[in-house]
Amino acid sequence: MRRVLNQFSLMFSVVFSVSCASAVPPARIGDYLSSGRQVDSDAFTRIDQRPLQAGLVVVSDATEPDAAPNLPEEAMARFGESLQRDLVRAIPVAITEVIPADRIRPQPHGDWAQFAELGRQRGLDYLAVVVVSSTEQEYPVTLFLGLATHAQPGFRRDNWSLLEFALLDLKHNQILIQAEGRGWATLDRPSAPGIDQWYPAIYLRPQDERRIWPPTYEGAPNTLRVVSFEQAAMRLVLKLRNSWVRVLESKTEVRKPRLQQVTE
Repeated sequence: MRRVLNQFSLMFSVVFSVSCASAVPPARIGDYLSSGRQVDSDAFTRIDQRPLQAGLVVVSDATEPDAAPNLPEEAMARFGESLQRDLVRAIPVAITEVIPADRIRPQPHGDWAQFAELGRQRGLDYLAVVVVSSTEQEYPVTLFLGLATHAQPGFRRDNWSLLEFALLDLKHNQILIQAEGRGWATLDRPSAPGIDQWYPAIYLRPQDERRIWPPTYEGAPNTLRVVSFEQAAMRLVLKLRNSWVRVLESKTEVRKPRLQQVTE
């Protein structure tokens, strides 16, 4: 009976996550940047500088009522360095530095001025901004050990994460590129530590059953958030890369007729 309940809770979690995939967590970038500054992607291709020199600002947002806690400062710094490496492989941008976001605050309709001031202080005309947020839910489950011969009461925690990216042109007060990536990971842990062989364990639900073992029982929730953010970052980078490829392809298609006219 316990196994049936455990399977049911997992099925419910999968159904819930799929139905809410586009809404959980809610978009947060609108409280930092006004959508009215978005421009056509052609603006990026018209910039002569390649790669474009920009600073990276990673904003950790936990202002929503259901938001998960922020990562520890050291973990967030490592995640920012990882994003820096990933972004330069996706679009022609050179991240010159990762800038602390401790003075960046959300506003009802966004506040461009705080990013413009940050760029002025650093001597930068462009900023790559990533707003990081996540939502969690935890509920009791029965965890099975070994070959399911022994059951242990525990908890399952689902984390949904969102990374929202915007490339800011501070000289012309406009957003050159905007994209997002979402991730989801699940943490299973017993009610008390001491079963290190099997738990705590993190899964990449629902598409991947591989396990990731956190280094400590106490730090498992933070490891869950890092894993979920990494999944979101992977999807964000893929979207940015595909968007840039489409821009280049469209520019090539435009040039083809002109080339044919010249050669005829």
